Amino acid sequence: MKCEHCTRKECSKKTKTDDQENASVEVPSPAPESGEEKGEFHKLADAKIFLSDCLACDSCVSAEEGVQVAQQNAKDFLRVLNLNKPPSPLSWTKCDASEHRVLAVSVCPQSLPYFAAKFSLSVTDASRRLCGFLKSLGVHYVFDATIAADFSILESQKEFVRRFHQHSEEEPALPMLTSACPGWVRYAERVLGHPVTPHLCTARSPQQIMGSLVKDYFARRQDLSADRIFHVIVAPCYDRKLEALQEDVPTASPGFRGTDCVLTSGEIAQMMEQSDLSVRDAALDTLFGDVREEVRRHDGASSDGCLAHIFRHAAKELFDEDVGELTYRALRNRDFQEVTLEKSGKVLLRFAAAYGFRNIQNVVLKLKRGRFPYHFVEVLACAGGCLNGRGQAQTEDGRADRALLQRMRGVHAAGPGRTPETSAHVQDLYREWLDGADAPRARGTLHTAHQGPGRPADGRDIKW
Repeated sequence: MKCEHCTRKECSKKTKTDDQENASVEVPSPAPESGEEKGEFHKLADAKIFLSDCLACDSCVSAEEGVQVAQQNAKDFLRVLNLNKPPSPLSWTKCDASEHRVLAVSVCPQSLPYFAAKFSLSVTDASRRLCGFLKSLGVHYVFDATIAADFSILESQKEFVRRFHQHSEEEPALPMLTSACPGWVRYAERVLGHPVTPHLCTARSPQQIMGSLVKDYFARRQDLSADRIFHVIVAPCYDRKLEALQEDVPTASPGFRGTDCVLTSGEIAQMMEQSDLSVRDAALDTLFGDVREEVRRHDGASSDGCLAHIFRHAAKELFDEDVGELTYRALRNRDFQEVTLEKSGKVLLRFAAAYGFRNIQNVVLKLKRGRFPYHFVEVLACAGGCLNGRGQAQTEDGRADRALLQRMRGVHAAGPGRTPETSAHVQDLYREWLDGADAPRARGTLHTAHQGPGRPADGRDIKW
């Protein structure tokens, strides 16, 4: 199976996207060890890699993982739904209640603008249309995954401040690189290794946290065993299917996954377009047993707003500076921008957003050379950010639907915003679910350990 960012020579698609991302780069081949023949990886490294398609080497997806990712599709989703349906009166098959599942679907905040733009609705109305459709299929609960992004951002804020205080030339804790994008994290862990992985933020991604919320907190609240719940994520990109395979619930037994299936926004939209069901709009559910009438967004033009929230928090906590609207300055291209906090002619904070492989390559190169001016970088694998994920806003021939994407950005920017700190539900969950924001249970549930310094597990590396 070809992964979303596959670099295998036979899989490279010579697509033409924007000028920045369609260029190709020669990746120099690592020199073989003494006496070692030039193997498949070295042949791969000699090939031209098209930056619009590639993120990591062909070792990133094993054959077993490829099979498991391929099984996360609409067919499998409908199979589980059908397990809950009573057999036909004319059928000899008996109903097996042990196979019944409670179906919960969590929708990523970057997916809702896609449905809104596609069906010419507001984000809130689109959420109601989507929720009504899923419930007409037999889904029991439909959640907004923004609450999980709240946790991820709040934990990232605290970690950045801690790293800023601990940073020194002898033991550098900065820059901090975001870890919410599964394509980027997998690339960093499997391909780059040291010195990149120590800089990855340890806060779990929103998808990982949502898995724990549904399979742990919500399951106990509903008096259900976690294995009775079939949890589906609706996401903007295919990389999240791969992320689900490594998504253990910290409070459960090892190997127990928080997400059973990931469907892209495009897959769900196709199901909606092909359905002839009568659908009645319905408000999203919450983890607390009530419904959410209005959907609110985080800041950030095409991401989850991680950079903006951490920047404002750091400015206040570290320098007692209140920051309102952020001023972004484009550097190499529109997908590499920086934000600075300056006082009396001195730069106090320098943050950057790097989207797409071309900019990720430049970030890694500077970091490895020790000439890195940034305290923090929001790194996303998809050029244009999460709204431009390959699981949505694509034409039939696999190109970006620029007109739809422009409408998505407008819809996203027009929606009501809020900050994670203002969520009363998050503060309640810190107390009820995690024993407090600084408790060991909170650290274990909301943080992870990335692959440590040293070479990647398979012994391969790319020399930049």
